[in-house]
Amino acid sequence: MAITTASVGISLALSWPIFIGFVWGEETARVIELFRFIDVAGFSSTWSVRIDTLSAIMLVVVNTVSFLVHVYSIGYMAEDPHRARFFSYLSFFTFSMLALVTANDFLQLFFGWEGVGVASYLLIGFWYQKRSANDASIKAFVTNRVGDFGFALGIMAAFFCYGSIQYDVVFEAAAAAPDMMLGVGEVQFRAIEVVTFLLFIGAMGKSAQFFLHVWLPDAMEGPTPVSALIHAATMVTAGVFMVARCGELFEMAPLTSGFVTIIGASTAFFAATVGLAQNDIKRVIAYSTCSQLGYMFFAAGVGAYNAAMFHLFTHAFFKALLFLGAGSVIHGLHHEQDMRFMGGVRKPMMITWAMMTIGTLALIGFGIPGIGGFAGFYSKDAIIEAAYGSHGIGAQFAFWCGLGAALMTSFYSWRLAFMTFEGKYRGNPHAHHDDHAHAAHDDHAHAAHDDHQKPADGSAPAHESPWVMLVPLIVLAIGAVLAGAVFAPYFLGHHGAEFWDHAIPFHEGHHEFPQWVLWAPLVVTVTGFLLAIIFYLWKPSASKAMAKGPLHAFLYNKWYVDEIYDFIFVKGARALGDIFWKWGDQKTIDGLGPDGVASTSRFFSRNLRRLQTGFVYHYSFIMLIAAVAFGAYAIFAGIGGAP
Repeated sequence: MAITTASVGISLALSWPIFIGFVWGEETARVIELFRFIDVAGFSSTWSVRIDTLSAIMLVVVNTVSFLVHVYSIGYMAEDPHRARFFSYLSFFTFSMLALVTANDFLQLFFGWEGVGVASYLLIGFWYQKRSANDASIKAFVTNRVGDFGFALGIMAAFFCYGSIQYDVVFEAAAAAPDMMLGVGEVQFRAIEVVTFLLFIGAMGKSAQFFLHVWLPDAMEGPTPVSALIHAATMVTAGVFMVARCGELFEMAPLTSGFVTIIGASTAFFAATVGLAQNDIKRVIAYSTCSQLGYMFFAAGVGAYNAAMFHLFTHAFFKALLFLGAGSVIHGLHHEQDMRFMGGVRKPMMITWAMMTIGTLALIGFGIPGIGGFAGFYSKDAIIEAAYGSHGIGAQFAFWCGLGAALMTSFYSWRLAFMTFEGKYRGNPHAHHDDHAHAAHDDHAHAAHDDHQKPADGSAPAHESPWVMLVPLIVLAIGAVLAGAVFAPYFLGHHGAEFWDHAIPFHEGHHEFPQWVLWAPLVVTVTGFLLAIIFYLWKPSASKAMAKGPLHAFLYNKWYVDEIYDFIFVKGARALGDIFWKWGDQKTIDGLGPDGVASTSRFFSRNLRRLQTGFVYHYSFIMLIAAVAFGAYAIFAGIGGAP
């Protein structure tokens, strides 16, 4: 525990000077080659450390959040008997992500890509005694294999078309031959469109975009620090990073970029609608992650890679803050996660409440145009404005989806805050507090719960988390407040051209938008806040009535996507397997093959056996019949007659 935390702390201490060097210093992009990785028949890969603006951003994001998660986990996992295994998994996760973001070619990128996939499988299923945790880890692993199959094909296609997997070589070769065709027979497509499309399929799986998003909400079965690490700094941001890293390719592929825009916008809207109806505190934040990743992707789709990376940067602070804040609430309420059984938490957990309020304001992007606001205000508004100003495929669709998602994000974020912290404690009379699935941990939770009586003022029988858990919240809250204002000039403003090198194309934001476009995000954000007040503070009966309607059931069940997938893929695969097994294998292959031969042999042997009676007169009679038959044949055939 101490070794892993200290090691990540050293990585953090080394990464910030690099980032600051690109922002305010004279740091320049460079590649440090460490050793030859693979060199076979023209296919070569050298394990390298690529340091440029893009990797510097990711180094800071990954190491900062990972270190704070390590520190937080010291308190959160203090009673878990397997915490040594937990910390080793966390460090392996961090190592894989660092290998991914510092790669100089697609093979090293793929190594880190698969490494975070394995680590996520281990961490989501950390409490392996729980069936739900095992199912969630398998679901994450299988869903990502679907995306990774496309990603691997994209890397192969890049090597086939451009003769290399090194970033710069591929980018230069693609620019030199933008109209190269790739296909089968008469079906031909531009090679750059095929390569980028396949690469984005990998990003859809890793970053939980619509159609391949189903694994991310179930990843909540892992410990809360895992949720913060996966959602804020690693894995799910890998897809956004990859698209930004390959921005020079996507710039030459307008069809794929349009597809990225539409998928990102659809994800932002879809996930926000589902977040409206969830009751698990971590699941609400999980769908928020899906939605915010959608913002990042449609920003990349319209060419605003700097805005996409800026939102990734600010999102890391406030999303980690919200997840760790939710973990603090769960810890203080003895592992209760259902918001319907919370309420009245603000008084006993004032610090946690204050930190989560800051995280909420940053997530909804609260701010006033021309004045400023929280971190999310700068990056989210820049994305919405970029979509409005773009003429790319799906850009206007993305603009309206972005506004709709902003309205719903404000509503469900304040819904979470009000249901958790305000009102009177509701309590769960049927709670078993089995979140950790360990006897020692459960016994402690039960004892702590039994020792607390409901306070007379209606507040929850909760306790504030220890300082080892609160200090990371405070640090992240500082980032959620200041990261946008401090770094906006370098991601979006006049310093951006100096800040960005050739890591990604730079598109300097302009402000020639109608006033309603600039103010629309604030209007929908305030509208969502007011609606949340009406439904969850002034007229809570209205929210209870709404929860009984068909729309709520539709959203609560996540548009029934899981059920549709289960019917088509799970039950469909099982039915197809039954057809091949029962009709193809058993009745056709076995029936005409070994089973058919065996049954035929049994039939003839059984009937021939009946001829063997053991009576001499039966055999004599058969011999007589045979002699008569042979004699008759000889007479009629003229055998032995005169010539």
